[in-house]
Amino acid sequence: MPQMMPLNWLTLMFFFIMIFYFFNNLNFYNFFYTPKKSLISKMKISLNWKW
Repeated sequence: MPQMMPLNWLTLMFFFIMIFYFFNNLNFYNFFYTPKKSLISKMKISLNWKW
């Protein structure tokens, strides 16, 4: 297809940088980290004395 305008390196670099930026943001904001609740808060020490 010689009649088409050839893509220069600047256009291709801009295109690939934009794709890279898009996928990095997509992966960053779609990652939902659910932190595990600490076991210390779950273990309640009951001090029910019988006297």
